[in-house]
Amino acid sequence: MVERALPQSGSDEVQLIERARRNDCAAIRLIIKQQNRRLYRIARSIVRDDSEAEDALQEAYVRAFSNLDAFRGEARLGTWLARIVINEALTCLRHRRPAMDIDLLDETPALSAQIISFPYANPELDPETTMAQREIRALLERAIDKLPDAFRGVVVARLVEGMSVEETAELFGILPQTVKTRLHRGRALLRREMEKHVGSVLGDAFPFAGRRCDRLTENVLARLGLS
Repeated sequence: MVERALPQSGSDEVQLIERARRNDCAAIRLIIKQQNRRLYRIARSIVRDDSEAEDALQEAYVRAFSNLDAFRGEARLGTWLARIVINEALTCLRHRRPAMDIDLLDETPALSAQIISFPYANPELDPETTMAQREIRALLERAIDKLPDAFRGVVVARLVEGMSVEETAELFGILPQTVKTRLHRGRALLRREMEKHVGSVLGDAFPFAGRRCDRLTENVLARLGLS
């Protein structure tokens, strides 16, 4: 299972998209498996629920691959898919509670982002260490869930996924300075929540791989009539 989008040239991406437009199952599977973890984390940062995030992601894929001719190549495919995922997640969120205005924020000095790596599960570790890593990851996920809506998506995009300020600004339709401000505040809130329990660990939060990734991929293909 490929968890992160693999580096590829623009021509490779164009060829992959053209194959997907022709309902090439292998191309669609590859796109989904390249994008799954990042897009799942984005959805999860909005809805704060594993099942709803997966539902939003599946709906987004079906919408995207059913309307792939609408993709004009003005942005990277991953950015285009992320915007669809955000719209689906926000739709899901609106069904639960009224929309919130997250743009009324004071400007404060911002710190540059540092991607914080999380220790991946290692089958060679002893059971106690493995359990401790799982507990740390669960603690991090809960801490991220507690962040205000305005900060949570930016924190996930910048610190968990390692997206640039410019990519994050484009993704959420906000100014780069707003990204920096929200990241600064989000990090401060997260640090206060975490510093009594763990050090600098984050990168493996909200995994989306293995059977879940495969199941979602096959569900999308089935809904597209391509399984």
